[in-house]
Parts: sequence; C-alpha cells; structure tokens
Amino acid sequence: MKNFTLECCVDSVASACAAKAGGATRLELCANLVIGGTSPSPALFARVREAAALPTRVLLRPRFGDFLYDPDELAILRDEIRMFRAQGADGIVIGCLTAGGALDMDAMALLMDAADGLPVTLHRAFDLCADPMAALAQAKALGVSTILTSGGKGRAVEGAALLTALHKHADGIEILAGAGIHAEAIRMLLRETPLTSFHMSGKTVRQSNMRYRNPGVFMGLPGISEYEIWQTDEALVRAARTVLETA
Repeated sequence: MKNFTLECCVDSVASACAAKAGGATRLELCANLVIGGTSPSPALFARVREAAALPTRVLLRPRFGDFLYDPDELAILRDEIRMFRAQGADGIVIGCLTAGGALDMDAMALLMDAADGLPVTLHRAFDLCADPMAALAQAKALGVSTILTSGGKGRAVEGAALLTALHKHADGIEILAGAGIHAEAIRMLLRETPLTSFHMSGKTVRQSNMRYRNPGVFMGLPGISEYEIWQTDEALVRAARTVLETA
C-alpha cells in the first residue's frame, strides 16, 4: 500500500525517536499519554522536532476529563494554538463538545480561526458525540482535515462498520482509525474497511531505574505507578508499517 498514514502518538523525545525509527509517517505530540493526553510544553515540541524531524501535529487539551470547556479553558486552547502555530507545528488536534453530546460549533470555530489554515484533527471527542454522522457533517462545515476515531467503540476493530460509513461520507476528510491499533488490528481493518490512515501509540511499559521505591505513595491517580514509564516501542511501529507496505 503506497499511500498510507501511520501516525504515532508520543509524549516524549524517546518515544518520538522510536516512532521515527519504526517507520511512522507523522507524529501526534502530547503530554501525559497515560491519562489520554494533555497539551505538551513548547520545550518538548522543540526537542521532538529537532530529534525526530517528522511532521508533527500537537494535541491541545487543557486537562484530563470531558471536552466541555469553560471560557478560560477555551482561551488557553486558543493561545496554545497560536503559540504552536508560530513554533512551526504541522497541525493541531482538538475537540470541544456541548453538554448534549454534539460538537460545540462556536468553540470549535474560535479554535479553527486561531489555527489560521493549519490542518486540524478532530480527536476522539468525536467518539463521545451522540450522533456521529451529524458530527461528521459539523466537522465538514468547520473545515476539519482529519477525524481521529475508533468508530464509537472501545477499539477501532470493533467500530469497523461505522469507520466504513464515515469514510464513505467523508468528502475529503481523512478518517484516522485509532484505539487499539497494532499490526494485527491494521491487517483486519484493511480487510474490513477502505481506510488507509492509522493512529497508534505502540506503547510498552518500561520499569523505572529507581532502586529505592515507596509503593504506598502516589503522585497522581492511585494505581498509576511512578515506577512504570510508558514509551513507544520501535518494533511495534515497524510491524505496523510492514503490514501497510505489504498490503
């Protein structure tokens, strides 16, 4: 398969370099991938661009949790878009919802305006919309470039039917399959859908090099260990790339 996108979601320089070495064609950069991703720092963006030199879209999310944002959070997102646009980002990744489970068109229009022509990915807030086809129509009206989606399911392989329908009606929007993406999932989705764009983290859990440990103390959410580090595995990315190249 000659024309494909293999986007790798990373939150560190080490992961970005592993993604590139494994054959990723694009990066989505965030921080705190363990909680679904939040906005990265400008310093991290600069180091990733220098070290990996791949097209990089920046995930912008001011906090963990839902995508129903207050005016201060929207102002932060707008300012971050302008900052990363000035810093040379190749695109941004955003999503804002109403309490009723539709795209927040006013909020999204504000952020699209700040993007000022940069490609915009609508992230998996899309999968929390009450009516995915209505959300697709809204995304078209906004001028979104890409929709990252699992087809409304926990894993993209379970959402194959909706992914196919979205692709059929996308009218030029890239439908980027994400959630549970690895080599075998891509192989299945290539059989069952017309998709050519896939989003993976390729993560593995590396144990910390700390010798002294206090397992009874949590810096954040209980159950998330400070002694486990999530990183992209070059071999997992390469396996996914191989499936795409030989399809």
